[in-house]
Amino acid sequence: MTQYEDRVEQQRLKIEAEEWAKGVKSLHNHSLDSMWYDTRPQDTEDDKRVTDLCYNDGSIRRTLSDGGVIMMGVELRGQDLIDQYVKHSQ
Repeated sequence: MTQYEDRVEQQRLKIEAEEWAKGVKSLHNHSLDSMWYDTRPQDTEDDKRVTDLCYNDGSIRRTLSDGGVIMMGVELRGQDLIDQYVKHSQ
């Protein structure tokens, strides 16, 4: 049975990483057009405000001043997600 220990450990890490990915990394309420991840400077033109909710998996949910929602960022998956999880949990 010990031949499967590595697979079991990898699956355990995968499940933990997927749960961790849903966690909030940061919350920004701003009118800046200079955020490192911002590909939509038009959202904050004319002093409009947005709320950016950044998740541990790298995705960013932007809520616009008119209530609209935009998803941004690069969502980590698979081994990349597991690697980030392990890095941040040590």
